[in-house]
Amino acid sequence: MNQPETPDDASEKPSGSKWKLIAFAILAVVILSVGFLYRDVISLATLAQRESQLRAFQDQHPVAVYAIAFGVYVAVTGLSLPGAAALTLVYGWYFGFARALVLVSFASTAGATTAFLSSRYLLRDAVQSRYGESMKTFQKRLAEEGAFYLFTLRLIPAVPFFVINLVMGLTPIRVRTFWWVSQLGMLAGTVVYVYAGSRVPNLSVLAKEDVSAVFTPSQLLQLTVAFALLGIFPLAVRKILAAFRGPKVA
Repeated sequence: MNQPETPDDASEKPSGSKWKLIAFAILAVVILSVGFLYRDVISLATLAQRESQLRAFQDQHPVAVYAIAFGVYVAVTGLSLPGAAALTLVYGWYFGFARALVLVSFASTAGATTAFLSSRYLLRDAVQSRYGESMKTFQKRLAEEGAFYLFTLRLIPAVPFFVINLVMGLTPIRVRTFWWVSQLGMLAGTVVYVYAGSRVPNLSVLAKEDVSAVFTPSQLLQLTVAFALLGIFPLAVRKILAAFRGPKVA
């Protein structure tokens, strides 16, 4: 006869959440390994050498190109890998401003939401351990300001976006709310980078000069000031609304 499982035996078997975490870790390792092995193939310098081939492939397989581009961007942002800014520039050059804006906007939000859900359902303990102190601030401000706090964070890049995605996953904010607020909050930065990429004459220039290929130092300064003012805007709105509401009644 099979003997009943003791508590000690049960504790030795991985729980459902542990199996999910293991599966996520394996998937992450596979994606990172593929990215590492083919890093030279997808570098700007290599892509610049194959510019005509890329254009021809886009003409022959438009649906596949958009699907691959979307999947790559979601993987990069969902796993918090470096390179999202460079990808945005490349997409702006490759697809043109309007199409790249739509693609990058939705792909970046999908990637952010993927990281958000991974934190909530797979990496909760690890994120809690890593960002425990930050969690207190996020929870407090979110309780006070609601989704407006997330919108403010998206406009002020003082906190890395991947940290926002992970920590927000441990808050009670709804997935739907996280999605649409992130979509709006990240739109301004997306517009700037996609527009920059769309103005690049060819990838060789972009590979050599990066953003400076399309923006002069004075224009970059103006963009920096504009982003600073954009970040201050939600804070000013909050102050104005608080003034109209008057002091809180105890």
